[in-house]
Amino acid sequence: MGRYLYFSLGCLFVALGIIGAMLPVMPTTIFLILAAGCFARSSPAWERWLLEHPRFGHTLRSWREEGAIPRRAKFLACVGMTVGLLLFYIGTHPGPLLLATVASVMIASGIYVLSRPLPAPRSPPPQSND
Repeated sequence: MGRYLYFSLGCLFVALGIIGAMLPVMPTTIFLILAAGCFARSSPAWERWLLEHPRFGHTLRSWREEGAIPRRAKFLACVGMTVGLLLFYIGTHPGPLLLATVASVMIASGIYVLSRPLPAPRSPPPQSND
């Protein structure tokens, strides 16, 4: 039963990650990190597919192995949080306490993202001596 639940959640997170890749205000990587964690508990083949994916695999492996976030991802995350906060403010006109609470969460999240190390440089593939 647990494997089916983790597999179902993994598929849901992949779907949310795909949606996030198309929508600028929705994250992608966090959903794929969650999907990889679910697939690690349910389907090694799907986990391997995510970790070896040509577009997202390196980022997922860097997070898993080093807790690292690439510079571009840090920038996009901070821009996304800033845009999200502005849209929240413009769209809802929150009171000062709610605005301060949401802004504090966004700032804390931004500090966390910025405090993560950058991934180690990739070594070039070995060259054959033919």
